[in-house]
Amino acid sequence: MTLVLFTFILGAGTFALRLAGPALRSRVVLSPRVEKLMTVAVVVLFAALVATSALIQNHAFAGIARPAGVAVGGILAWRKAPFVVVVIAAAATAALLRLAGVP
Repeated sequence: MTLVLFTFILGAGTFALRLAGPALRSRVVLSPRVEKLMTVAVVVLFAALVATSALIQNHAFAGIARPAGVAVGGILAWRKAPFVVVVIAAAATAALLRLAGVP
C-alpha cells in the first residue's frame, strides 16, 4: 500500500512540475545572462551524461570500443548526418572493434 501511495505522490509531483513550466513562463522574466547560463548548463549536463554513458560500465572503464563508437556517432552528428546513419555507424564501429578483439 505504501508503494502505491508513493507512486501517486511522485506522479502528482511530476505532473505539477511539468505544468508549472508553461504556467509560469509568462510570469517569470529571466535576464539574458541567466538564459545564456541555462543554455550552457544544458550543454554541460548533456556532455556529462554522454561521457558517463560512453566511458563507464559496472563502475569500471568500458574499454575502447564504446568510446570509439560514440566518437564516430558524435562526428557524424556534428556533420549533420541523418540520425539513422549516426546510430548505425556508431554501433557498427563498436561492433567491428569488439569483433577485432578490442575491449
